[in-house]
Amino acid sequence: MTSATAPASSPSIYPILSVNFVGTLGFSIVLPFLVFLVTRLGGNALIYGIMGATYSAFQLIGAPILGRWSDRYGRRKILLLSQLGTLASWGIFLIALMLPAEPIVEVDSRLLGAFTLTIPLGILFVARALDGLTGGNVSVANAYLADITSEEDRGASFGKMAVSSNLGFVLGPVLAGLLGATVLGEILPVMAAFAVSAVASLIIALKLPETQRCAIRGDLGGAGVRKVMGQEQKECFKLEGAGTLSLTQLLRLPAIARLLSLYFLVFLSFNLFYIAFPVHAATGLGWSLRQVAVFFSVTGLLMALVQGPILKRASKIWSDRWLVIGGSLTLAAAFALFTSEKVTIIYSGTALMALGNGLMWPSLLAILSRAADGSVQGAVQGFAGSAGAIASVLGFLIGGLLYGLMSANIFVLSALIAAFVFGLSFSIESPEPASSP
Repeated sequence: MTSATAPASSPSIYPILSVNFVGTLGFSIVLPFLVFLVTRLGGNALIYGIMGATYSAFQLIGAPILGRWSDRYGRRKILLLSQLGTLASWGIFLIALMLPAEPIVEVDSRLLGAFTLTIPLGILFVARALDGLTGGNVSVANAYLADITSEEDRGASFGKMAVSSNLGFVLGPVLAGLLGATVLGEILPVMAAFAVSAVASLIIALKLPETQRCAIRGDLGGAGVRKVMGQEQKECFKLEGAGTLSLTQLLRLPAIARLLSLYFLVFLSFNLFYIAFPVHAATGLGWSLRQVAVFFSVTGLLMALVQGPILKRASKIWSDRWLVIGGSLTLAAAFALFTSEKVTIIYSGTALMALGNGLMWPSLLAILSRAADGSVQGAVQGFAGSAGAIASVLGFLIGGLLYGLMSANIFVLSALIAAFVFGLSFSIESPEPASSP
């Protein structure tokens, strides 16, 4: 079976960048105050971690299925399904905020800490579970981007995708700080998240074209390619195993196992950080919602700067492999700086984290996208999403527990994992496209 690079008449990448930006914007509006909301409704650091793990656990189920469905039925339909699930989850989130905080069970444990599981908290778990189950949008969007970009431009394209995400993280916390300061409290930011999710659904439904690769559902009678004379021609692949590609088959592809291991470890290091830092900022550093919002906005802005002009220049000088190596080492140094209580050192860590992640992550995604044939790109990205989801579950659960024991020293663990990624990165190469098994 043959694979194809994106033809010259490929769709513009800007609609998918818009979808990615708006989707990230919705979540980042809620992110800064989520830890404050969980604690106000009776939870603690462990409950906050479990809530994050709930999303990832259900994403572990949904991402591979949605990825394979996108290979079979088309990226656009599955992206729309995923986004509608997110929209519904924000609706459930709103309902939870309007209910009284009636206790369901109270816990006071030396290991688990003291917390109260209330009715609104329980419904928030339902909302996060639904969003996770339909949360294959990132994986499918990555597969969509791989469909419409040529291999030589793929690193830069994934950089633009990362920029669109980080711009959402710049604007979202700002809106959270402004909207959360009103008399409506957390309700108005969640309403905003619901609205931007609706906008993302409309963009997919009205503006996002299907990729040019046509999904084959019938028997091709042994022909690998059919072209109709006198009509617009599209490369049509016989999707052998599309929608049924197993993890065992996937791991037979050259370099996939190693790349998925790196994907997992990077996610683990970041999720330990992302569960611990908001709690650390609110309880250890005594930051306000405004300070947390400013921190995440600055982080997103710095990452957007790195993944835009800086990555574009760096990719002309160094290969994706060397960008992964250098970026992971920079990340290890960045995480270590978050153990400090000094604001200047913390923001220095933010700058290094933006530099390391901005160079490393798009480059790793580009290498992963080139390691598999285009007809199974959705399945590859779906299983990668599963690896990330497993890492997220572990990171959120372990992070919630370890922060209570280690406090800011948990960031040293993130640094050690990033240092391990640095060591493993020397064994990877930028692979040539591989045929599916």
